[in-house]
Amino acid sequence: MSRPDCDQFAEIFLRDTPMMDLRAPLEFKKGAFPHTVSLPLMTDQERAKVGTCYKKQGQDEAIKLGHQLVSGRIKDERMEKWLAFARANPDGYLYCWRGGLRSQTVQQWLKDAGCDYPRIVGGYKALRRFLIDTQERIVADSSFRILAGHTGCAKTDLLNTLPDTIDLEGLANHRGSTFGKRPSGQPPQLDFENSLAIALFRQNHARPQAKILLEDESMLIGRCAIPDNLRAKMAEAPLIIVESTLEERVEHSFRNYILNKLEEWQQAEGEEQGFAAFADDLTQSLFKIRKRLGGVRFQTLNDLLQQALAEQEKGDNSLHREWIRILLDDYYDPMYNYQMTLKKGPVEFRGTAADIKAYLNDH
Repeated sequence: MSRPDCDQFAEIFLRDTPMMDLRAPLEFKKGAFPHTVSLPLMTDQERAKVGTCYKKQGQDEAIKLGHQLVSGRIKDERMEKWLAFARANPDGYLYCWRGGLRSQTVQQWLKDAGCDYPRIVGGYKALRRFLIDTQERIVADSSFRILAGHTGCAKTDLLNTLPDTIDLEGLANHRGSTFGKRPSGQPPQLDFENSLAIALFRQNHARPQAKILLEDESMLIGRCAIPDNLRAKMAEAPLIIVESTLEERVEHSFRNYILNKLEEWQQAEGEEQGFAAFADDLTQSLFKIRKRLGGVRFQTLNDLLQQALAEQEKGDNSLHREWIRILLDDYYDPMYNYQMTLKKGPVEFRGTAADIKAYLNDH
């Protein structure tokens, strides 16, 4: 029994429904959804040719050219991929930009091959509109709390052990600070916004009355910008402040930004190239804040960092703690203390990670 085309967007996102995106690769790179695979009807070059034909000669000629470009062996190869996706994902859907010609064409070709596969009514544009409207509604209607604390107090680790939370740094694939770059890179802004809207929707659907806990973030997490309406709500939300000693924060930063970061780079690039990329990552990150550090302090920290990297390459990574301690104490802590004076939200609770867990279990 064939399934109908779908306009039940809430169910699509609540169920992590697999979808094949028939748009051109460039369109997919600008923005897509989780659990979606790029299986374009046309390459970027083919789409550009059809677009030019459409402008000069009209729709009928553009459609004719499209069928010429995607025919024979090229069509057969793409059909194999579409059929393989349909077989592997019998509960999935296909879509294009507006649910028009591209998705209807592929849908018909699949049907001719004996595969009746449904499409998303309205395509990417309708799915995106649903998420924008949903995000705006949930942000307006929900209550938030903000998990704050000095750099290195393991806020993200704590956040991920608590209920009713959304990990913004996880969605942005970035650790949040100047040193937060990850080897696997960040999603495009639209992907980040789509994933955030889905996370808000799922959280709200599961527990509509719950206060949502978010980590204190600046406007940008790496290059991913938090939407303005959410930033405004976060700025006025009550604060849950994590308290941690400087030594604890040094150790956490050492694990996070030295041990874990090196492991990620070496997994991505191999042992030798991974270490070189890791060293360059740290060096470039420190260089980015040189003006705010001032010339003398930057030079001191950079000398310590380069010495630590040289010793680490020989097998001793312990020297990293020295520049991390200075950076936290002299740079990040004063900046955090100043930013706290600008907060509009009241301090609801402060304490250690264990204190906060106990408090939130009762509140």
